[in-house]
Amino acid sequence: MELGRTLTVINVFSSIGIYVLAALAEIAGCFAFWAWLRLDRSALWLIPGAVSLVLFAYLLTKVEVEFAGRAYAAYGGVYIAASIAWLWAAEGQIPTRWDTIGAIFCLTGMAIILIAPMLQK
Repeated sequence: MELGRTLTVINVFSSIGIYVLAALAEIAGCFAFWAWLRLDRSALWLIPGAVSLVLFAYLLTKVEVEFAGRAYAAYGGVYIAASIAWLWAAEGQIPTRWDTIGAIFCLTGMAIILIAPMLQK
């Protein structure tokens, strides 16, 4: 495998890892607000929630893409899949087949947006 192709593969896996971490940070941050406003938890939940949302924004700047809009678009697919995983892991709700199919479509879109431009370089 030539060096350029190797770097592309590394960039793809690095970007996906960053997207997964960003999704966890965003979902955790948003859930803190959900817990405060909908589950009657203490307002102290907002402190780690805000930290998580700052971490989320920071992580998205670390993805190897030229434009913010492309980073956000590709991230959307990972966010949707991570939200379905959160539904199951944190809230105890088993995803429906439609949840799963939708997440697969979104991850396919993420792969197209993220990988296709890297392969053209």
